[in-house]
Amino acid sequence: MPTAREQQIDAAAAAYLENADYAEVNSPAKAAAFATACRKLLFLLPKRTAQGGGTELELDPESLRGELAAALNYAASGTGQYLHPSFEGYRD
Repeated sequence: MPTAREQQIDAAAAAYLENADYAEVNSPAKAAAFATACRKLLFLLPKRTAQGGGTELELDPESLRGELAAALNYAASGTGQYLHPSFEGYRD
């Protein structure tokens, strides 16, 4: 029987996969759900894990943080488009 933590990881991974297509379907709501799943996975998953048979898995948290930032940017636009800030006239 899976532990509560394993169930949470499974649920976050399912939400991650279910909402990964937020840009393709033009859905800021799915982008927000994807960002939530990224946050949960960053918290729940260990950086590195190994099993007795010599199998080792390593998570790159920076990659997941990049996906989180992109999803938040997409969701914040409210239009289903990525925001690209302009720094023209920044020093004026």
